Amino acid sequence: MAKDQMLLVSTDAHSSTDDTLSELQPLITAVQRNCDIADARHAQSMTLCTYLLEMREYFRWEQGIAPPQAPPRAALGRWIAAREALWNELEDEDFARLPVAGNWFDPFASGKINRQLIEQGMVYGAGIGRFQRPQFFLGALLQRELRDGVGILVAGREYARDLSAAPAALRQGTVYLRQDVVSRMLWEKVEAWDGQPKDGALRRALAPHGFDADQGAAIARMTETESEALILHELGEHQAGVLLGAEWEEMLAAFSDRRAEILCRAVRDLLADCRSTLPTLLARRAYGSLHFWFANFDGMRRALLPSLSDAYRLWCDGGDDAALAKQLARGAAHWQEVAQRLLALYQEDNRAGEATIAALADAKALAL
Repeated sequence: MAKDQMLLVSTDAHSSTDDTLSELQPLITAVQRNCDIADARHAQSMTLCTYLLEMREYFRWEQGIAPPQAPPRAALGRWIAAREALWNELEDEDFARLPVAGNWFDPFASGKINRQLIEQGMVYGAGIGRFQRPQFFLGALLQRELRDGVGILVAGREYARDLSAAPAALRQGTVYLRQDVVSRMLWEKVEAWDGQPKDGALRRALAPHGFDADQGAAIARMTETESEALILHELGEHQAGVLLGAEWEEMLAAFSDRRAEILCRAVRDLLADCRSTLPTLLARRAYGSLHFWFANFDGMRRALLPSLSDAYRLWCDGGDDAALAKQLARGAAHWQEVAQRLLALYQEDNRAGEATIAALADAKALAL
């Protein structure tokens, strides 16, 4: 990481002790219950394939099964049935207030809660994710940073979490980076890749870390490097937020058509990555992280920006960094203009604008 651009405060001295965890057990229990309520409301709206994959990883986390060890199939099946029964009981429950330092807090008041928890070596995250899904977690605090005025909290081991754990998120001006989730995400990528042709962007991303010699050590090293890449993306999201204003978030929160939300989130992701993530990785010659980004370049983002895939192939075949940087600058300007156009459509007429945006998602008319 670029130490000259940030303030780094190590929290090793605040590592969570047994006494701390015992003291915080009521909070851990309350956060996990809120996670279960969120899952009860939203988990089964996933596609079956995604649901089963996420339930498998969630079971592995809850039972302390470290990747790449496979969970026992029979135990996993029983656990899924029991978890779904629990969700049936919790679906109509309200989120609970959280007990912290002798006071009770709204579960979404993460800033206030963290002002109490950080000195105990813990970090709490809460927010609303894709499709208005509430998300919560509680984990051990590894480090704090301040970079370009943006706070960054890095979590390690997690004591409460929900099913769809996001590896990083920007919440109210603070980036939350979850290294345990990053590590598990990397193992999932490798497991999905196992047995497939060993070439392409993921192979190029794994090779510099010595994956063929020692998979575990390679994933540990990648967790560090890809954590930084994720932070760069969230800093890019912050930059995009400054450019687009609070109205953009209000628009996303108001959408009822998932196609419109998927499109707008993809546009903002591309703006963030073309402005922040990819140019910074390129300037640092962090080529392994660049390859990993392209290994995950899919879905709506790839459909919107096929020219970047072409530029990446040329770069891999011996093209220079300057040509790729030029393509990224072109993308940054394009996606800022597109985002502002989408926002204007919505502001002119909310209902008609949302319908038009959803139709644009289907037509891929915005592609570069």
